[in-house]
Parts: sequence; structure tokens; C-alpha cells
Amino acid sequence: MTSIEITPEERAELVKALTGALDPLATAVRSRRSGLSTARMWDADPVEVTLSVLAAWKVVDGEVRRLTALAAAAAGSYGANYEQLGAAWGMTRQGARKKWPEAVPRPTAARTGPSLELFGGHAELTQDQRSGGWSWTAEGADGTLGAAGDGTRYATKEEAAAHAGAFLREHVVTLP
Repeated sequence: MTSIEITPEERAELVKALTGALDPLATAVRSRRSGLSTARMWDADPVEVTLSVLAAWKVVDGEVRRLTALAAAAAGSYGANYEQLGAAWGMTRQGARKKWPEAVPRPTAARTGPSLELFGGHAELTQDQRSGGWSWTAEGADGTLGAAGDGTRYATKEEAAAHAGAFLREHVVTLP
């Protein structure tokens, strides 16, 4: 895990920017909570004034969490994994998975690809998401079922299609 360090100058600028962004929200919350106009809001009880600032920070915290989740999901959609997300946030892979459970799309075992209609039969090509290899399943025109044998994976979909096509050619309906 790596932690992101900022300089004291960067921290001072960040605090200044956040406080400046918070002020209008805190002013609106103080005015609503006290029932006083914004011009008189400082006439409210000091505890109420400080609690309204705390309430405004809670709103900001919620928005930061929402925006953080969006940033994690965006990184995941571009291919970042939970280990990378965790490293960016200064936590473990497991912590990132718990914090943003939907950020990284889960791989599916296989993705259905093109299909073939040849010699009266039908074949489906599938790509294994982990290995990237291609396989096939088919039903010949004579009703015979077939598939790439025992986990056989082909380097390209064209190679898998050629093997599926050969199977379909062997299982045509023959007329008497």
C-alpha cells in the first residue's frame, strides 16, 4: 500500500479551497436551522452555528464518497483491478473490494461469440475470458452434438470456427 503525501503548501491550498466551497452550504444550513436571515445568522447560539458547519461537512463527506465511488468505478471500467484501486487509496486489495464492491466488473467464464449455420447444423463459438482462447459447441443436421474436446482452446475464433465447421460437415443429413 502506498500513501499519497502532500506538501504543507498543498494541504493549506486544499483546506482553503474546501473551506471556500463549504462556506455557501454552511451559510444556507445555518440560516435554515436558526430561522435567521443570512445577515443575522451569526446571532444564533454558537453551538447551533458550529453544528450547522458540522452538518454541512457531512453533506460534503457524502458527496466525496459518491464521487470517490464513481472514480473507482471509472478506473475499474478501464481495466484497473482491486489491487490497483487499493494501492491508489492506501489500502489492501480486500479493503478496496469491500469499499467499492461493484467497481471492478467480474469476469465471466465465457463470452458467447459468433455462431455458424453450415450444412444444416448450428455451432456457437465462445471465448474464455481468462485465457482468451476460443472453443465451440455444435449440433449437426443429423442431431449429433459436439464440442471442442476436453477443454481444448483455439488461439483464434477463426480456428475454432474451422473445427466447428468440420464437425458440421461430418454430420449432415444423408438422403437414402
